[in-house]
Amino acid sequence: MDPIIQVQHLCKTFQVKGNVVDAAKDISFDIERGDIFGIIGLSGAGKSTLVRCLNLLEQPTSGDVIVDGKNLTKLSDKELRLMRRDIGMIFQHFNLLMQKTVLDNVCFPMKITGVKGAKAKERAMELLRTVGLEDKANAYPAQLSGGQKQRVAIARVLANNPKILLCDEATSALDPQTTKSILGLLKSINEAYGITIVVITHEMAVVQEICHHVAVLDHGTLAESGTVQELFRSPKTEAARKLILTGTEQIERMKGEKVIRITFSGQSSFEPVIGNLVLEYKTPVNILYANTRNIGGNAEGEMILQLPEMQETAQRMIADLKEKNLGVEVLDHYVG
Repeated sequence: MDPIIQVQHLCKTFQVKGNVVDAAKDISFDIERGDIFGIIGLSGAGKSTLVRCLNLLEQPTSGDVIVDGKNLTKLSDKELRLMRRDIGMIFQHFNLLMQKTVLDNVCFPMKITGVKGAKAKERAMELLRTVGLEDKANAYPAQLSGGQKQRVAIARVLANNPKILLCDEATSALDPQTTKSILGLLKSINEAYGITIVVITHEMAVVQEICHHVAVLDHGTLAESGTVQELFRSPKTEAARKLILTGTEQIERMKGEKVIRITFSGQSSFEPVIGNLVLEYKTPVNILYANTRNIGGNAEGEMILQLPEMQETAQRMIADLKEKNLGVEVLDHYVG
């Protein structure tokens, strides 16, 4: 275990119109060096506040943020400025300098840290090649698409060789195809440079596409954390279930029936699980929802099923599915 970020009992409160708002309440977790770590939650969960605490753009009310062995909350302003060079950040709306060319945008952070002009331009062109925009060096941001702007922002943030990259809803303003290409770029950067990436998002698809581990936030608290596969196969909290079981609102209208969610991975994702079940028990099973997703390069499937009314048959089916090493969760909280 080699955590590069340790968040310990972090709390953040704001005063809003005379009222105290708890944006982060006693949050603790570690992020391993070289990991791609997702922080996910619905709007108002506290994601943006938390990520701004990771580089102390927001000062925590209490608790510690330890980055690469140094407690940021104990550093002087000068020490903190130096530490922030190791923590890059990209945003939903790119934050490019609109009056500067693409090349000048990427050179800008190097000039601030004293890198000379010729060396800065050489490094900037290398980074533009990395993000696939070498031919746009002399273009201006207004001439670029949203995906290209985000690639420039990624090149710029890499200019000072950060150890950590914070991505605050970095793909929220992009279409699905462009989102996929940006996530692929981030994944390749993680593999090539070993940069630890923290992805803040409200979209489970983003987490499933790129992240290894994930923390679920809910109204300022850490609801649960673990590997992405663990969260997908067996969510432990209502907050996690809401994020995973998207598109299944019709289940809430089921009355008095046995409804289960099954998850399966690897080769079993391609096996006729339900067909075999129906043939074996000679009774119909209603498929309410089905999907197969790519999580960490592996096929992960899920189905939500309405089982027969006969309790004994339903229980035997559940036992049979578990014997086949499928994840099975009875969704009683969705029924009635």
